Formats: sequence, C-alpha cells, structure tokens
Amino acid sequence: MNGEEDSASARHVRLQVELVLEVADPEQLGRAALDHIRGDELMPDEERGHATAAVTGDPAEALAYLVDPIDLVSAVPGVQLAQASWSSETVDYDPDAEQWQFEELDEPLDEDEPPGLGTASSAAPGPAGAARDRSADPAGGR
Repeated sequence: MNGEEDSASARHVRLQVELVLEVADPEQLGRAALDHIRGDELMPDEERGHATAAVTGDPAEALAYLVDPIDLVSAVPGVQLAQASWSSETVDYDPDAEQWQFEELDEPLDEDEPPGLGTASSAAPGPAGAARDRSADPAGGR
C-alpha cells in the first residue's frame, strides 16, 4: 500500500459501542422521554404523537429517544460525522453468561501506545429483543 491509499482508508473510522443498561426506574425513564419529546421543537406533530405512544411503557423505546450517540462525537476535534445509527432493545441479561463477556483486544497494544487506544472489540451479541433503531444524518436530524 502506498501513502495515498493509507490516507484514504484512514479517513473513515467505524466506532462501535455497545452498552447494557439496567432500568432501575422505568416510570422516571418514561417521564424523561416524554419531556424530551414534548420539548423537541423540530419534531413534527405527527411524529411527536407516534413517539409519545412508542415510549409509553417501553423502556427500550424511551432510551432510544433520550440517548443520542451523536453527542459523543460532536465535540471531538478533527472529525466530522458522516453517518450514525443506533438501536435499543430489551434483553435478558445474565452478566455471568459467556455471550455477555467482552472480547479481548483484536490486536495487542503497541508498547508505546497508551492504554485505551488501538483496535478493540467489545461487542457481545445479546439475545434477540424488540429492536428500536434510530438513524441520523450528518446534519443532526433523526
């Protein structure tokens, strides 16, 4: 590979993050999602009605409306968001089950590389649930 090919392939990076959250207070989560939906001045009324119905009694849907991974990278210097997609689903979680164990680094860290950098894979497939998917364009819309 020449320097030009290296530069082109380094221009885009896929960042995958997987979280498992425990919903300790579903009512509080639902209220927060409803408040967020009511306060979203850019959401059309038709979508607001659908969103309100979707988050009522569904913690996965409520979470999908409240957590915006675009916020994770919006202030990172030197990067521009090209595409984003995220989902939330209810799962049966057993922290001791093998399927929930994080994988080790794909490649060993370079001795000169600080911890936390490099290529790591921590995605663990979970049991199927009712997936909730949100997509966003670079302009920040959902």
